[in-house]
Amino acid sequence: MQSARRRAGDPPGRQPPSGLDAADLDRPIRDVLPELARGVAALARLGIATPRQALFHLPFRYDDFSDLRPLGELLPDEKQSARVRVVEVRVEKGFGRRPQRVIAQLADDTGTAEAIWFGRQFVEQRLARLAPGAELVFSGKVALRGWRPQFVGPDFSAVGSDSVHTGRVVPVYRLAGGVTQKRARDLLARVLERALPAVSDPLLPEERGSLPTLDEALAAAHFPEEAIDVAAALDRLAFDELLALQLSLAQARVAREGLHAARVVVDREELERLTASLPFVLTGDQRRAVDEIIADLASDRPMRRLLQGDVGSGKTAVAAVTLAGVVRAGWQGVLMAPTEILARQHHGGLAPLLATLGVRAEFLSGSLPAAARRRIHDAIAAGEIDVVIGTHAVISEAVTFRDLGLAVVDEQHRFGVAQRAALQAKGAGLEPHVLALTATPIPRTLALTFYGDLSISTIRELPPGRQPIRTEVRNRTALPRIEAFLASEAAAGRQGFVVVPLISESEALTVASAEAEVERLRAALPQLRVGLVHGQQRATDRDATMQAVAAGEIDLLVATSVIEVGIDVPNASVMLVEDAERFGLAQLHQLRGRVGRGTDRSFCILLSDSVDELARRRLEVIRSSSDGFAIAEADLELRGAGNLLGTRQSGLPPLRVASLFEPRHIALAERARDLANDLVAGDPQLARRPALLRLRDDFASPEDDGEVA
Repeated sequence: MQSARRRAGDPPGRQPPSGLDAADLDRPIRDVLPELARGVAALARLGIATPRQALFHLPFRYDDFSDLRPLGELLPDEKQSARVRVVEVRVEKGFGRRPQRVIAQLADDTGTAEAIWFGRQFVEQRLARLAPGAELVFSGKVALRGWRPQFVGPDFSAVGSDSVHTGRVVPVYRLAGGVTQKRARDLLARVLERALPAVSDPLLPEERGSLPTLDEALAAAHFPEEAIDVAAALDRLAFDELLALQLSLAQARVAREGLHAARVVVDREELERLTASLPFVLTGDQRRAVDEIIADLASDRPMRRLLQGDVGSGKTAVAAVTLAGVVRAGWQGVLMAPTEILARQHHGGLAPLLATLGVRAEFLSGSLPAAARRRIHDAIAAGEIDVVIGTHAVISEAVTFRDLGLAVVDEQHRFGVAQRAALQAKGAGLEPHVLALTATPIPRTLALTFYGDLSISTIRELPPGRQPIRTEVRNRTALPRIEAFLASEAAAGRQGFVVVPLISESEALTVASAEAEVERLRAALPQLRVGLVHGQQRATDRDATMQAVAAGEIDLLVATSVIEVGIDVPNASVMLVEDAERFGLAQLHQLRGRVGRGTDRSFCILLSDSVDELARRRLEVIRSSSDGFAIAEADLELRGAGNLLGTRQSGLPPLRVASLFEPRHIALAERARDLANDLVAGDPQLARRPALLRLRDDFASPEDDGEVA
């Protein structure tokens, strides 16, 4: 790997000594790197088929083993490296359930230690390299066994060797299919050594500024020489990812200029009659949002508007008035939600409201019986159904609208690009207007940067009558009192939620899981009817449980964050979030918003034993504020640096490298937006810069449609 790193700064575009050229980066590894034929299957399990895919299979974190410590200075419970001499090696055969293990006695001038490995595979593959007298570098987690430090399952290499596993900053990759970290690093190092010289930079020097070249960034992102090299490498890759996003947005804006949409002209007097028919009075923010949307609908340019509002701010009411106005103007509407639970919640709340406005709404999902689906399909095509509310089933090939004028997409970040395009294609020759909803308040900086192709309407006012929610932070010593409180609320006829981070128990994480917690609570509170909901259940089971909650047949619902958005149970008065420090502030605010929807006083209890100062400060933000926009700004400020890879935030685009909570990356996003606008303005199809079109493929990643156990 050393040779690849040395060559990383060479001018791009030269014929590399390996013989690979730019075209080879997109050919199968088996063909262009036949010496890696035995590793092709392992790479395939990681989702890697070509050298380019290997280049962009980035680490999600790093272990810094670059500081070689004397054995006498090793610290317990830390990952460390040491240069040692092997004194003795012994193999202990397993018996019963005890696995075979290897124990090596180690020494240097400052003391002694031992290393231990378990399993026959290790013994067979590596024992020969542990000969007594060998000078090796060990890297791994150190435990304290009695008075002696012990490396548990460490990697090791000969002193002076150019190892990618020890004595350096070591990348840690996401794995699959039984591929080990060592195997992944070995294979990726060999691919990078051959492939990096063939990488050309899509950016001109003046466009990248002080950022490193692409090949330098990729080399340092995978195998940095020093820890300080990582930040600059990830900044460059983040800029490329953000530029890819901004180029897509800029090109979408240009493309929409040539599209024509239905002119949905809503009569103002009719609109006033509709709002007067509502069983409540719209707030000023809701009225402004309706006015902005109605003005957009009257244009023949397709509307692309994002409606964002805090928990309980009344986005659904705005959608109802808008949809009713569209129907009264002679068009059909559709509302699509990402999950069946959320779609049914919308139908349960919207259909009666729309009925009072003289609008017929029907529910459609793939779980309906075939005969019912056919009946609804026929009614949609005939124009007999005014508004369809459902899941992605509303964009299936079998669904044909007579006159689709408006598509409302809830939690639009949860839909893939292809799904959104299929929805837009339902306009029968004219682009339907699109109104996107998000329940996550987005800081202004992020909204302008990441939703630059959308007009934004914001609802800050809460409708009158919303109950304030008392929020408290407690540790587990208070759990018996909390459980007694849950029981007393149930005895008074009210309901509660208990939200936990995991679905199943984990050996690696000592946090609450839904499956274990529901059993514990059923035993601790046998008088309560306790239900369970999580993302790995069948949709029919989840729906049945949620319907039982809505009907008051369940006193206490144990759930994961699957209930974060869209669950409306006015009778619920208590939200208990266990291990609350493991949730984002936006998530906690959304979860809190599941209670306080009725006339009873409501409570949110954040359970946390964390002593981390930042975690406590974040929980204090939730305890002391009910303003979702202020919480979003605080989240942005508190997260700051860190979490450079894989940051995900509800309501915002999925990104692989860039962090929406890293101030440097927000600045890079603004810079990428300006560059993208300039590039597309002069060359809308980027015909003169085809390399820039690759950015979208290089940073493409599957969108996450659910939770992870």
